[in-house]
Amino acid sequence: MANVTDSVFRKLIAKYGKPDVMWTEFVSADGLISAGKKKLLVDLVYSKKERPVVAQLFTGHLAAMREAAGLVAELGFDGLDINMGCPDRSVERQGGGAAMMKNPKAALEVLEAARAGFGEPVSVKTRIGYNKVDWDWIKLLLEQQLPALTIHLRTRKEMSDVPAHWELMLQIIKMRDKIQADMKPSERTLIIGNGDVESLADGVAKCKKYGCDGVMIGRGIFGRPWFFEGLRESVKKVDTLKKLSEKTPADHLKILLEHTKLFEKTYCKILAGGKNKKRLKNFAVMKKHFKAYISGWDGAKELRVKLMETENARDVERIVKSFDSE
Repeated sequence: MANVTDSVFRKLIAKYGKPDVMWTEFVSADGLISAGKKKLLVDLVYSKKERPVVAQLFTGHLAAMREAAGLVAELGFDGLDINMGCPDRSVERQGGGAAMMKNPKAALEVLEAARAGFGEPVSVKTRIGYNKVDWDWIKLLLEQQLPALTIHLRTRKEMSDVPAHWELMLQIIKMRDKIQADMKPSERTLIIGNGDVESLADGVAKCKKYGCDGVMIGRGIFGRPWFFEGLRESVKKVDTLKKLSEKTPADHLKILLEHTKLFEKTYCKILAGGKNKKRLKNFAVMKKHFKAYISGWDGAKELRVKLMETENARDVERIVKSFDSE
């Protein structure tokens, strides 16, 4: 998620409950090979604690993908993922994201360009279709023998306005097994479900019920870097996972403040640049996290309003401490 799952947030996730694999924010391959690529390279910064970590790129241009994929390889990422499902219109206008579903030929060319530039593994994240469920599209991707295919179980048209169609996962798994019948089960494409996974316990339950190999968490982790807490120790104990996910308002505020300070330290330093002084990111980007961290308890709304007026981590700390003392 752009400006959400940045390196700072991923560091917190690694600290409080590391998943099996992490993905970066999705980054424009075209931007990475442009004169202004330094601005986007910040989105591809990662720490050893986040590994294995996969870089996610989007583009509709095979030349851009090949060159950007080479850069991702040089940066040492453990994998490259191509976003073929993002519904953002500015992304689609570039031929990337969900627009790939309408142009399968270009999608395959971009995939091959990624493989040529990066090597393996190269995976894909997509949706079940553009305006409707598109079994030909899913079949085409399964025929590419990808190491992993993440499927957001909604169409592009549906955005996130309807419940994810998890019931279709059973058919996707059957299609995978049929298409890849000549492959060893351990070598077949891993199918990762995405959409409406509300907790780690819910993700474990969905894997068991629908037979997918894993789940990808998007919005569900927003404001909850502890989402994967207990994954390895208690993966078979759903009740335990539910208890681990429960955090007090004090827990939320403590981690929010930690997040804010790390964000400011990492992105908001003033960098000399000719006559101008620039920051890697504006502090206002951090504010989108405030609502996610702070909700569901008395006084949360009033606290959020105050935090939205802050300009730095010092302001946030003052307001949080004032709330704690009430």
